[in-house]
Amino acid sequence: MNWIDRSEKYTLRDNASGFAISFAGMNFQDSDLTAMAPAFARAASEMKNLEAGAIKNPDEQRKVTHFTDRISYSESAEFQEVEAFAASVRAEGKFDAVVVNGIGGSALGPQLMQFAVNGPYWNELSREQRKNGLKIYFLDNTDSAGFADLLAVMVPEKTLHLVISKSGGTQETRNNMVAMEDFYAARGLKFGDHACAVTMQGSLLYKHAQEANYLKIFNMADSVGGRTSETAIVGHLPAALTGVDFKTFLAGACAMDAWTRNDDYTANPAMFLAAMWYIAGNHHGDRNMVIVPYSDRLVLLSRYLQQLVMESLGKELDLDGNVVHQGLNVFGNKGGTDAHAFIQQLNDGRDDFFATFIEVQKDAAKLPVDGNTAMGDYLHGFFEGLCAALRNKGRQIITITIPQITVFELGQIIALYERAVAIYAEFININAFHQPGVQAYKLAAKDALALRSELLAAIAANPGFSGSAADFAKLAKRDADVVEISGILNRAAVNGEYVSRQDVNGNWVYTVK
Repeated sequence: MNWIDRSEKYTLRDNASGFAISFAGMNFQDSDLTAMAPAFARAASEMKNLEAGAIKNPDEQRKVTHFTDRISYSESAEFQEVEAFAASVRAEGKFDAVVVNGIGGSALGPQLMQFAVNGPYWNELSREQRKNGLKIYFLDNTDSAGFADLLAVMVPEKTLHLVISKSGGTQETRNNMVAMEDFYAARGLKFGDHACAVTMQGSLLYKHAQEANYLKIFNMADSVGGRTSETAIVGHLPAALTGVDFKTFLAGACAMDAWTRNDDYTANPAMFLAAMWYIAGNHHGDRNMVIVPYSDRLVLLSRYLQQLVMESLGKELDLDGNVVHQGLNVFGNKGGTDAHAFIQQLNDGRDDFFATFIEVQKDAAKLPVDGNTAMGDYLHGFFEGLCAALRNKGRQIITITIPQITVFELGQIIALYERAVAIYAEFININAFHQPGVQAYKLAAKDALALRSELLAAIAANPGFSGSAADFAKLAKRDADVVEISGILNRAAVNGEYVSRQDVNGNWVYTVK
């Protein structure tokens, strides 16, 4: 089959929106798809079960409702409550900025939304230019540098804080909340007068927000996971505070959902996309997924998809308890820039990937640079040139074309990948909606913090003690943890805390202050 015929056969289009996705550049034959007929049928059936309310997260006995919740969300009382609250905040003028304190999906989705829709320089616009939308900042780690950077630009009296945690016990979010509460208290300000919580009813955060008299508590659904929460209240509240048209965003997601409910994979872009991942990766994720949007405003898309894809599909066990070590690695950059970054690797390096290129057709501005050739024409040329070069090398590519970047198109993209992930999970028989590996690291972190507490207790009981890390390990009766104790002591010494250190013949000697 020649390239023109292959491109026509394996390109799916939605003429109403202008969204198109082409699989012609992938290495597959019709026979590969025919062999997947049972998998397609099972996936279609299971997706219907999911939307009918079946338990699709068996480990936690939870339903998965982000696909169905967004159908009616824009007409719900909850939606109107968010819109009314955001409108009053913007109109009142008390707050000029909002800080989103969350991690994972609680931050990545709102960050992607803001960068894609409002652009990277939103916070530098005047309030009039922002049409009363708030500036927006993010705390998404337990790194004191990020906190200090925020304080350097934040006006506390004019800042609203959104504390977002489904369980209410997310440590990174809690750390930032506690530190910010202390910051406000030190200035004689009540943090509750500047804060809202987004959490499940009855959670630790919910109770704390009640006790601290937060301005508002918004409820999160137990059946919507963090990495699929951008079309729910987690995405809605930050968007509404900055003036984003969230209803149109939901319309884009729902339009893609309607398209991807088709049982026929040849007319279902999410089913076809998941099949390409499955075939290209030898059913086991043997190829890396490269995401390259030809758009500065979509540069955060690869970060967003890293969490959605890798946290959902990176699993040790399948649903039957078999060890399978499934998953897909996701990498990304942005088109144009990537030609001076990792395109050399994609073109000439290891053939261990498939790439998805996303083109935005509408220019944000017409900027001629050579006669009648504009900047956007060059970007399109780079897009077409790279696709052709990689195809000629036998490298595998998928292309997505959208007419422009608005909230509608962003909703389409997010919904497409959410459903493709859910379908791919059915192909490989894993639970896409839990994250046992994340819980394992959290437990390991607790062990590390417990070790630190034991070391501090031993240090407090032995003022003036001096010795090597091994000596301190013996002091704490944790001889096997000398490497970890060395790390704790080095941090403390550098931060001027409970020990000092001296280099003695190439070895650190620590002394209790």
